Amino acid sequence: PQRYSHLPSSNSSWKKTSAPAAAKSESRGNAAMSTRFGQTLLLLSLFAAAGAEVFFQEDFDDGKWESRWVKSKFKSSDEGPWELSAGKNYGDANNKGIKTMTDYRWYDISAKTPSFNNKGKKLVLQYTVKHEQNLDCGGGYIKLAPMSDQSKWGGDSEYSIMFGPDICGYSTKKVHVIFTYKGKNHLIKKEIKPETDELTHIYTLILNPDNTYEVQIDLNKVESGSLLEDWDMLPPKKIKDPKSFKPDDWDENEEIDDPKDKKPDGWDDIPKQIVDPDAKKPDDWDDESDGEWEAPMIDNPKYQGEWKPKRIPNPAYKGKWEAPEIDNPDFVDDAELYNVVKDNGLVGFELWQGKAGSIFDNILVCDDPAYAKAQAEKNIVPLQKAEKEMKQKKDDEEAEQRKKEDDDRKAKEAADDDDDDDDEDDDDKKKSEL
Repeated sequence: PQRYSHLPSSNSSWKKTSAPAAAKSESRGNAAMSTRFGQTLLLLSLFAAAGAEVFFQEDFDDGKWESRWVKSKFKSSDEGPWELSAGKNYGDANNKGIKTMTDYRWYDISAKTPSFNNKGKKLVLQYTVKHEQNLDCGGGYIKLAPMSDQSKWGGDSEYSIMFGPDICGYSTKKVHVIFTYKGKNHLIKKEIKPETDELTHIYTLILNPDNTYEVQIDLNKVESGSLLEDWDMLPPKKIKDPKSFKPDDWDENEEIDDPKDKKPDGWDDIPKQIVDPDAKKPDDWDDESDGEWEAPMIDNPKYQGEWKPKRIPNPAYKGKWEAPEIDNPDFVDDAELYNVVKDNGLVGFELWQGKAGSIFDNILVCDDPAYAKAQAEKNIVPLQKAEKEMKQKKDDEEAEQRKKEDDDRKAKEAADDDDDDDDEDDDDKKKSEL
């Protein structure tokens, strides 16, 4: 089985490598194959690769990533720098991705892919992102785009797919799935929540030729459905009949006044306020200087408010009127709605980050979900587990150190209090001797 690898900087032809050469790194392969489980994953990977077409795969492990990736000058001096990094916590110190380095900067970078079209086949877009800086505001999504000037590639550049997490404060925490269809960008109508911790997570988008899709996070399905229903790429099949109007005798009132209910006699004779019967004229009140004294008014406890008849169900109620639906004359079905990638030429990141520190890695664009899953299980999942264990160990050590410092502080405060008490006792003894 063959797959496309990276575009060499000095060669316009595409290099082909065998599927076993797609392993992330020797150290990563050794980690995966150290157990029987790892051997099983390797077999799965080879099996999947037999029928998979890989359009692009990047793991940044060969030290030559800068020959493949072009840093854009789209935002000129506001463009932030990228560096290779494994991060603070990792499963393998040699397993590195590209990291955003400076706060409050734009990050626009892209790499060439072979020209491909997803017509008649599945499309899988998968990558990892780690927001180890505890991202408060910034993007973490990836794009597939047609070929353009990479030195100017950025937010104004055309793209076919934008996919991945976007976080900003408490209001924006979503996974974008945006398709460009007939020149317009269409956002998914469903809300998909991203992971917001400081660990590496796998984001996977699968597009199917039957116009369905699936979104996975860490290889677990978090959303799926129909491209027709979950995006507004096409007008609705049905619309409200614009020529239909509510009949004049249509009653939408669920309740009416009870016609048999009568206001009690004397209801309106009860005043809202009365003179306070307990009020008494003050002893020092002078009618000549203060005027004639009047008792204050208070709310009448017998007053029941404005009388209203009780409400009863309306026997003539027909429900809320809605215009009947008719076929939308503007609707034209598209059996190839999924075919949003017509002539891909680039994969890249176009981001703004208020707090830098995100690490991107393990980019894969292919036509086989099984291959993508096998690659992730073999190359990423074991490192995720080790990374989590490393972070937990650090967190535990930091918590223990904080506890020790807190205990030491309390012990010092207690010793200081004892010294103060001893000083006071000495002072009292000296005074008594005098």
